[in-house]
Amino acid sequence: MRLYLTALNPTDAVLEGFLPAAVSLGLPVTVLTDQPEQWPADTTVERCAVRDATAVVAAAIRPAALLSNSDHLQEATAIAARQLGLPGKSPDAARLCKDKAAARRAIAAAGLDVVRAVAVEPGSDPDIPDGMFPAVVKPRDGVASEDAYLVTSPHELATRVAEIRRRRPVVALVVEEYLPGELRTYDTLGDTASLAVLGGWRTGLGPPPTFTETSLDWSPPREYDDVELRARLDALGVRFGTCHTEYVVQDGRVRLIEVNYRLIGDRMDLILAELLGVPLFEYIIRLHLGESLAALDLPTPARIPRHARVEYVCADRSGRLSVAPDRLDTVLNGVRLACRPLRDVGTMIDHTGTNRDYLAALHAVGPDPNTTRTALATFRRGLQWTIVA
Repeated sequence: MRLYLTALNPTDAVLEGFLPAAVSLGLPVTVLTDQPEQWPADTTVERCAVRDATAVVAAAIRPAALLSNSDHLQEATAIAARQLGLPGKSPDAARLCKDKAAARRAIAAAGLDVVRAVAVEPGSDPDIPDGMFPAVVKPRDGVASEDAYLVTSPHELATRVAEIRRRRPVVALVVEEYLPGELRTYDTLGDTASLAVLGGWRTGLGPPPTFTETSLDWSPPREYDDVELRARLDALGVRFGTCHTEYVVQDGRVRLIEVNYRLIGDRMDLILAELLGVPLFEYIIRLHLGESLAALDLPTPARIPRHARVEYVCADRSGRLSVAPDRLDTVLNGVRLACRPLRDVGTMIDHTGTNRDYLAALHAVGPDPNTTRTALATFRRGLQWTIVA
């Protein structure tokens, strides 16, 4: 019996999270991917058309479990798991979460929140009422804030749509009202019967019109927010497995930004496991093996006696990365500090104004917010990145 992971390109979550977790559980693992040449030589991979559920079913020989952490593969993997008789996510929920316009409609139909949103099909012009501005335009099925822009007028919207289509001519877009407020995350883990909160983060953003995440501070959700967010996930059919939800609190109520039916990304999943002090990736695999949430020893996020902060070093221009620190781990004043490079020296950088600009992730885990932030600031001052145009 074998664990099968569907994936596209290699990610830290798979290489440093799921693969070692499978080894710890004594479970052989195969990565099914349509890009096998990109994976490390010591990883067992098999070429597969992973966006096609039928191909995944055919490739999974005597599977003990099947899962994916890719935004793009949740629906196909969920369908394949169901056909194989394995525990997995709801294909309908995976489809809803991926389609941002459909997710908005489902939430509104449940009477939970109405966010004005207009779908813009490929080749069509956006028809948006003036009263809807400021607004956000983004790919209907997008990820990582790529091609997401704040727009303040019909002219600005038309300009951004034309710009996106020059790069991606057949992309479907959604234009929705801008929801101001402090951006937060809500991260969950569930089985078929129940849902547990893993935690949450307060997110810092770079300057508009893009939405690049520049920092995250540990901030578990309030009890009221938890109730409101659970209702929204219920409306989407989200329960089993991991889920990463982004929201703001506006005038005392939860306003959903989007739901990503996978782990929080950009190394935050690995940092979350460290902060919680649990083998998070093993827990996820165990759920997909058929164990219940009750069998897992998950801590209560609000009772974690530690704080964590993450900062991303972002490229501010296009060019070649000529200087960057190596992977680092150290301790300062009782705070565990780490630098994890996300781009190699010599890499050509194409500045996008999105999470694709990340050069490195820096994180700190300490006893309290002030001590943790101070230690991370000191650590960062000693590091250097240089991009040569």
